[in-house]
Amino acid sequence: MGAMAAMGALPAGALPPLPTLGVPGVPELKPLTRYEAMRLGPGWSHSCHAMLYAPNPGMLFGRIPLRYAVLMQMRFDGLLGFPGGFVDRRYWSLEDGLNRVLGLGLGCVRLTEADYLCSHLTEGPHRVVAHFYARQLTLEELHTIEISAVHSRDHGLEVMGMVRVPLYTQKDRMGGLPNFLANSFVGTAKFQLLFALKILNMVPEEKLAEAVAATQKPKKPPMDHAAGVM
Repeated sequence: MGAMAAMGALPAGALPPLPTLGVPGVPELKPLTRYEAMRLGPGWSHSCHAMLYAPNPGMLFGRIPLRYAVLMQMRFDGLLGFPGGFVDRRYWSLEDGLNRVLGLGLGCVRLTEADYLCSHLTEGPHRVVAHFYARQLTLEELHTIEISAVHSRDHGLEVMGMVRVPLYTQKDRMGGLPNFLANSFVGTAKFQLLFALKILNMVPEEKLAEAVAATQKPKKPPMDHAAGVM
């Protein structure tokens, strides 16, 4: 489902505003349309990444709704990211380049332009436009991809393993999504995760804001049990 489709119908002749994240504490990236991105000059690099997800009716401990299973991966550098990579626009379309990269690590899924979600200009010294895709699968299809990833060429080398994103927050207000967001993410991956969860209505916006805010609170220092005994 594309971002525009997720926003609903618009009056005839009206141009839809580009959606923004709007979560306090998360710097906004500049959104641009696919058309604008394709008109950028040769000095720009294009990265394409994909979020694969499935509705998950499961309950953690029999009482916490899991909502969705969302796949990310632990990279070789210890950072969390989405499957994908850079696409050379001289030889590949965005989708062909993305599927070529996904075929090395997943092998059993192909994305199309219908799965396109958004594009953003990234911050930093490099001129990169980040394209993001999202495909909803069944839970069984998602599990098949997880199994396939273990047997891929990149497993244990460039990719340390697939992980599921916890989309709930436990009573301590840190367990689940807040703790997950406290990890280190590569490039735009954290922004793209939050953006997709909001645009696709997978997590209420206020819950996303609460999860981000929880990661910004100072943590209590761990107790030295030996000193406590003394």
